[in-house]
Amino acid sequence: MPPLVLSEDQAQQLRALANSRSLPHSIVQRAQIVLACGAGETNTAIARRMGLTGMTVGKWRKRYRDLGLEGLHDELRPGRPRTYEDDKVAEVINRALQTKPTDGSTQWSARSLAAATGISKTTVHPGSRPSQCSRTGRSI
Repeated sequence: MPPLVLSEDQAQQLRALANSRSLPHSIVQRAQIVLACGAGETNTAIARRMGLTGMTVGKWRKRYRDLGLEGLHDELRPGRPRTYEDDKVAEVINRALQTKPTDGSTQWSARSLAAATGISKTTVHPGSRPSQCSRTGRSI
């Protein structure tokens, strides 16, 4: 497969994603894959170095070539539609990670975060469903 040609702006955006400590690991890893593709590495070399399969590397190379940065995110899957929109999810995540409760507590509890955002405790609580990611709360 020919090397992926990245503009300086694209490479800069990908480096920011690849070096992030707050984004999900999957996004960071995909950005690292695309940067390696842009540097001229083969799928096999990238896969070996990162402990992945060549098919995985090829998938993210193609998705980036076809869709750009949007291609690094997971596609929508069938199933029940999400209850809350992305802006509400972002509000909950940002509030949990960047602010402290007004009652003097040092961290948010599921109940206090639920009360502050108007979302039920079982929706906010990371352990309410087994498939949730506790750091990001993306199950909302």
